Amino acid sequence: MTRELVQAEVAQLPTAVIGAGPIGLITALGLVHYGVPVVVFEEDHELSLDTKAGTVLTRTLEVLHRYGALDEVLSASLRVDEIGELDRATNAPTLSVRTGDLTEDTRFPFVINIPQHHLEPVLRTTLEKNAPGVLHMGHRLVSFTQHEDHVELMLETATGERRVRVRHVLACDGGRSQVRENLGITVEGRTLEERYMLVDLKVDLDVDDPRDYPYLAYFGDPEEWMILVRQPHCWRFLYPLAAGRPEPDRDELAAKARRFIGDIESLEILGTNIYTVHHRVADRWHDGRIFLMGDAAHLITPMWALGLNTGVLDASNLPWRLAWVLRGWADDSLLEAYEKEQAPVAVQGSGEMAEAARAYMDRRGGALTAMTDGNWGNAFTRALLGVRLDVDGAGDWSMVKTGDHPVPVTPGDRAPDLPLFGPEGQVYLHDLAADSFVALYFTDTRRRPGIPMHDSPALHQYVVSRWDAPHDSGLRGRALFDPGDRVRRRFGISEDTLVLIRPDGHVAAMTSCGSAESGQDRVAELYERIAGRPLPQA
Repeated sequence: MTRELVQAEVAQLPTAVIGAGPIGLITALGLVHYGVPVVVFEEDHELSLDTKAGTVLTRTLEVLHRYGALDEVLSASLRVDEIGELDRATNAPTLSVRTGDLTEDTRFPFVINIPQHHLEPVLRTTLEKNAPGVLHMGHRLVSFTQHEDHVELMLETATGERRVRVRHVLACDGGRSQVRENLGITVEGRTLEERYMLVDLKVDLDVDDPRDYPYLAYFGDPEEWMILVRQPHCWRFLYPLAAGRPEPDRDELAAKARRFIGDIESLEILGTNIYTVHHRVADRWHDGRIFLMGDAAHLITPMWALGLNTGVLDASNLPWRLAWVLRGWADDSLLEAYEKEQAPVAVQGSGEMAEAARAYMDRRGGALTAMTDGNWGNAFTRALLGVRLDVDGAGDWSMVKTGDHPVPVTPGDRAPDLPLFGPEGQVYLHDLAADSFVALYFTDTRRRPGIPMHDSPALHQYVVSRWDAPHDSGLRGRALFDPGDRVRRRFGISEDTLVLIRPDGHVAAMTSCGSAESGQDRVAELYERIAGRPLPQA
């Protein structure tokens, strides 16, 4: 077989996702969205029925939308526009977060409540609809061997051993990751002595015994904090179980619930779960053709819904990179940037924020930098995770926004997802960048600005202006109408500014527009700096 044929065969190999939890399923949906061949292996024969995480944040909703799975998830969930912070001793609100203040940032200014064992089947159904046959249950990874251009997997199935060659391996196999263990990657951190007790209740707190609590409410208390969540079909409460304390029986749980929420007419325990809480991070997330994601890379204290939702940030960051390399639009340096960008966010960002939030719930700490007097900043931090990625390797990243009003966008920030109007009608920024880089030239169309006239399959270019492009301007097909300069004002930029947005919705760079020739050169230079290869031509 010739070298060319071998290379062609390797190029057709799928990327393997190990683990069909929510991060594995969302990652697989992302690979399908970008046209990357994928196969998912899950060692269990059925999805987990354990009662687990129950809140999905706004940034995750945006990722699900990009990957074509949001409508089905929303249909199965409860939408919430207020995250309550209350003092348990007095039931008095302290500093609640109103996500409705995010209307200038996202088309989804809310979070949702949905139990993980309800979320996973929805994701599975969507994956099987979008890519039939890629999910393989009852396939346990036994071993793997890395080669220069592929990885060979050994899997144990009900019918015997199975060998599979794949292009890359994405380890989404959880906190006890077998992939991570086989690679000899060290995990550092600690396990909390206390555990978390999760209880699902059938109880009426809306009509018969109205409490008017927010549908996602955090009750801080130095003795025993509590989180109360209205799920689509029940109420859920979660509280810490002291070290060495045996699992409460149902009578004890019912009494505990009544002590938390007061005297009520009727109450039924539907289900319970106790889970150990970890704060552990792998010392590296990348080994050759293998990448760690989600809990396999970082086990985050699940406070403020930061566990699952931090993992989804991984699932947003890596799939487009794999697609660009597969298409020949980038070299492997683009893959190396995955860990460089995501590790600080998970370790110093979500990890430290979750620990600080836990101390705040215990009333052991002072004010949180992630919670200030400005509701916009609180909402952006809590719902959109306030993420500014270190896109240029300068070490400048953040998980926190502050203030009562939106602040200007900077490189690394997630771009605001606002509408513009093109030749065929309304289009949102994130949809423009769903499968390509996008260069936006904010300038005055009346002056017939020169913008590069040739798109690349990897990058599309538009002029954005509050002046709609006349039909005889030569710009009509490449112009986006921005009534009232709404989008430009939200970015906080002057006219004649070029904004380059990545496929994951993050701003890669901001600079001056310049002339058509200099603009083309500048965009091509920026792209090559990111991708490690020249901008591909149409």
